[in-house]
Amino acid sequence: MPRRMLMPHKSVFSYSQPPKWLNGGQNMNTARCGYRVFSANSSEACMELAKKITERLGTELGKAVVYQESNGETRVEIKESVRGHNIFIIQTISRDVNTAVMELLIMAYALKTSCANNIIGVIPYFPYSKQSKMRKRGSIVCKLLASMMSGAGLTHIITMDLHQKEIQGFFNFPVENLRASPFLLQYIQEEIQNYKNAVIVAKSPDAAKRAQSYAERLRLGLAVIHGEPQCAEHDMVDGRHSPPTVKNTAVHKGLEIPLMMPKEKPPICLVGDVHGKIAIIVDDIIDEVESFVAAAEILKERGAFKVYVMATHGILSSDAPRLIELSAIDEVVVTNTIPHELQKQQCSKIRTVDISLILSEAIRRIHNGESMSYLFRNIALDD
Repeated sequence: MPRRMLMPHKSVFSYSQPPKWLNGGQNMNTARCGYRVFSANSSEACMELAKKITERLGTELGKAVVYQESNGETRVEIKESVRGHNIFIIQTISRDVNTAVMELLIMAYALKTSCANNIIGVIPYFPYSKQSKMRKRGSIVCKLLASMMSGAGLTHIITMDLHQKEIQGFFNFPVENLRASPFLLQYIQEEIQNYKNAVIVAKSPDAAKRAQSYAERLRLGLAVIHGEPQCAEHDMVDGRHSPPTVKNTAVHKGLEIPLMMPKEKPPICLVGDVHGKIAIIVDDIIDEVESFVAAAEILKERGAFKVYVMATHGILSSDAPRLIELSAIDEVVVTNTIPHELQKQQCSKIRTVDISLILSEAIRRIHNGESMSYLFRNIALDD
């Protein structure tokens, strides 16, 4: 019996071309390949940086609500669809560091559960970066924070001038450690009159490499301040003097581990000539300013004409603005990686350099899959 050929039923519609919703037409491609920029903090300073970035990108800020409930808990509500999008979360670290961290983690987790494609954290100043080394009976908090970010759903991070570059090894996803040195160097060349008569100063030997990089870039002299007015750290309660157990007394009889002398820093001394010159102290973070104030006094005593302090992150904790205002420092220049509008109201010597340009360009390049090497052009490892 010949096989009957089945004819298509009239209700079965055959497409000459797949519809847009099936083949990923233009609208669907835009949704799947698009990106959105959110702000994880509702503060005016964070919103200001986020608006500058979105204006440079030619897009609008994502719709989200971040607020604190009456019991202190953080709540995040995403007000638009993010399915299939690349999401960039801008989070600046204010004085309430722990709240800022929780806002970032909760927003990342909310976006993750909303089926976002990639979640990239734009964190200009990475919190807890000073706690990146093991201390006695302490912990590497920066490593813990990296694990928390990964668990919350972050897949990439854009930050700037990590306190220790080795922090990038704590993460199991890419970390873009941008540099603010080009902006600070430009400020020196354009805003400091007669900058050729300046000398770059490292306030401690630890900052000598960064200062040397600035000096070589500007073709200026270098000076280093050695020693700090700090008391020596004595640790006599860590168990080193505990007697051996009775069981091991015979083994340890006559065996005594030599004790190291306590570390004491010498009085402040200056290596280099600053007489009649403009002294520019460079560092990555300005938090407690006592060491900067002491360095400025030494520089003025040695004949420095003016003293500038330049750094990427202006934390300026506690009464730092008041101490700067009363000190021999003529000007403090920081970037807007951290909100410091309140500090500027308390101190007239603080100047701000905008770095939203490089952050917006990093966002654009990551979304488009372009190389990031352009942003590190002429950047030294020690910057």
